[in-house]
Amino acid sequence: MRQGGFTLLEILVALAVFGFLLLGLSQTVRFGLVAWRQEARMDDGKTDLEAVDRSLRQIIENLAPADEAARASIDGSSSALTGRTRLRVPGSGLDAIPVEAGLAVSGTRLVLRWRPYHHGEPLRALAPPQETDLMSGVARLGISYWQSSGVWASSWKEPELPLLIRLRVTFTGAHPPRWPDIVVAPLLSRP
Repeated sequence: MRQGGFTLLEILVALAVFGFLLLGLSQTVRFGLVAWRQEARMDDGKTDLEAVDRSLRQIIENLAPADEAARASIDGSSSALTGRTRLRVPGSGLDAIPVEAGLAVSGTRLVLRWRPYHHGEPLRALAPPQETDLMSGVARLGISYWQSSGVWASSWKEPELPLLIRLRVTFTGAHPPRWPDIVVAPLLSRP
């Protein structure tokens, strides 16, 4: 009479099949976790670039023309830009206030230097501008100004604003990320 149960060979085959299933499942889970981490890291970098892009566009869109015809609206070179714009700054609540703002690269950081704008001649020395890091890992900031004659200029010191301003950010590193040029029209946010 034969008793019920499994033979040793049947148990070994079942264990081998179970082992292959566990191996495939663990590789699938490992692949999913690695892909998830890489996507999260890429999303974080994308969010940073998007936030900087929005900030740069807001600074340029809100640039104001000069108060006087003898003054330049912005002091712009091929690597730095300073002008009067409107920003939400700490302590101003939700309202954007007029500020003197400058964009430049300091070391490997893209920085915004700003201080509140005061109309008229100051009675005493102005406080030094505050510096806010917008992004690190920046090798160069290239700025161009579109003239009404239809060409890009590398500097700007005119009373009126340029029609367009182009910002080109170049990153450091062996394989730096590529970021498209930002082209913005000043006074775009004005009615």
